[in-house]
Amino acid sequence: MILEAAMLQVRAGQDQDFEKAFREASRIISSMRGYRSHELQRCLEEKGKYLLLVRWETLEDHTLGFRGSPEYQEWKKMLHHFYDPFPTVEHFEQVDLTKA
Repeated sequence: MILEAAMLQVRAGQDQDFEKAFREASRIISSMRGYRSHELQRCLEEKGKYLLLVRWETLEDHTLGFRGSPEYQEWKKMLHHFYDPFPTVEHFEQVDLTKA
C-alpha cells in the first residue's frame, strides 16, 4: 500500500466552500482503480491549512491511473482553484518495524 500525503493551503476565506467541494469531489477519487481510502484533516494551528491522506494499492494507481484519467480533470476543476500555493504531493510506504 502507498500513502499519498498532500499539504493543502486554501485561499483565505474559502474554507467552507473548499470543504463542500471536497465532499463532492470525494466521490471521484473513491471510484478510482487502486483507491483504498482517504481522509482530510484540518489544521488547528493555521487557518486554511489541510492535510490530505490517500491510500492507494500502488504508486501507479495514483500517478498514472488517477492523474492520467478524465476523472482527474474533473477533480482539478472542482478543487485546484482553492489552493495557494499549489500543494506538494509526496508518497510513502510503511516501514516494517518487526524486522530486525
